[in-house]
Amino acid sequence: MITASKLYDFVQCPHRVWRDVYGPQEEKTKETNPFVQLLWDRGTSHEEKVVATLGTYLDLSDGSLEERHEQTLAALRRKEPLIYQGVLSNDNLLGIPDILKLLPDGTYIPVEIKSGMGFEGGDEEEGEEGKPKKHYAVQLALYVELLQRLGMRPTSTARVIDIHQNEAVYNLDQPMGVKIKMTYWDFYLQTKENVRILLENEAKNKPAMASICKLCPWYGSCKKWCKENDDLTNIFYLGRSKRDTLSEDLQIEKIADLFQLDINEVLATKEKDKTFLKGFGEKTLKQIITRANILSRTKEPVVYGNVFFPEVSYELFFDIEDDPTREFVYMHGVYERHSDKERYIDFTAKSSSKESEKDAWIEFWRYIDQLPKDDFAIYYYSHHEKTTYKKLQKQYPDVISSDALESFFENPNVIDLYKVVLKYTDWPVGSYSLKELAVYLGFRWRDETPSGALSIQWYNQYLESKDEKQLERILLYNEDDCKATMVLKDGIKRISSH
Repeated sequence: MITASKLYDFVQCPHRVWRDVYGPQEEKTKETNPFVQLLWDRGTSHEEKVVATLGTYLDLSDGSLEERHEQTLAALRRKEPLIYQGVLSNDNLLGIPDILKLLPDGTYIPVEIKSGMGFEGGDEEEGEEGKPKKHYAVQLALYVELLQRLGMRPTSTARVIDIHQNEAVYNLDQPMGVKIKMTYWDFYLQTKENVRILLENEAKNKPAMASICKLCPWYGSCKKWCKENDDLTNIFYLGRSKRDTLSEDLQIEKIADLFQLDINEVLATKEKDKTFLKGFGEKTLKQIITRANILSRTKEPVVYGNVFFPEVSYELFFDIEDDPTREFVYMHGVYERHSDKERYIDFTAKSSSKESEKDAWIEFWRYIDQLPKDDFAIYYYSHHEKTTYKKLQKQYPDVISSDALESFFENPNVIDLYKVVLKYTDWPVGSYSLKELAVYLGFRWRDETPSGALSIQWYNQYLESKDEKQLERILLYNEDDCKATMVLKDGIKRISSH
């Protein structure tokens, strides 16, 4: 059966649908990732809160699928105003919308309750709404098609009740972008057919390595396949779509095949045929071959030119811990290096209240303000810290002004080390994450399963139990993240000077 979860999985990873049915089951992780379990639990809790506000509704959440399907059909025929957890089934399609809502014109509209934002992109402060999420849209479209198949009057809209209990209206006839003519309905039909082909084993696609994979139970299995098959997605920043384009247009299947390419010949062909290697320019092709060479041949990191870091009295290596599902920052960690002394400092919210979050942020800025002016440098990894701090500033504008925060991050001594890595370095690893690079340089986390996602789980356990051991585990993990940033900065400096 084609279900909403299979459509969702395909949008997230086109390979998972096939692997769930035909993959080597002994290689699939049986235990649910603790962070994934946390998200499920939080989603269930959010759904319960939303349902509690609905008033009178028909609850069809109990019983077999067959019984619930018959009950749903009967409820639709007698025009029940609100149906919760009804079952819609027809031919090879099966859907269980959270809510079926009767509109004044007699049509039913499916409503999904989601513990994320209803739209993606946009800016609440600027009044920009954003656009529908593809993985939500395909699920809603499935319910719409099932309603149509079961004789309900056609509708092209659906709704999402998001984490803030706001309703996001999904117009499925809407184009997916300004320059994209395909509508969300067309995208659904295409996705549904792709899922059908995979479920019936009429076609088989390949695994790929991506950052989103780490929470998937097939992560280890797919990673093993990619290693054994010398897959192109082992190369940093070469994802599934680029891999598939190279495979289709150049008949390249393995990293080793890249070294046989004649770049000039490829570029000449591309000049004649604009559809050939679409999305690839000369710079991208050369970068892919360079990274492939470093990954599989020379196996040594490269720093291009001399990278200069500020000579200052204080070096701070900075990392935050936050829960994006609740938009809550619970820890600001700094590893301070001054002369021949080093120390770790944390600013932690000991409860989930906004007051506690704000107090931790205030203490962080007090610490920054007492440092000698223009005689310190701060290193962090990726734009996440900056983006999160901008959100905090909007929540607590009395702590630091937007101009002062912007000035802080524009300071040349406040350095996003990830930008340095991207611009000046290449490494013999498949991911340029902080963990991959620091481990390559010999650093080891003290926790056996270091993970930002698990840190969120540990923090939630601490809030429930007030067990100081859980808090200590987060502190050790955050300190190691900060130290890893220091190790990477020192590594780049050392390699650059050789």
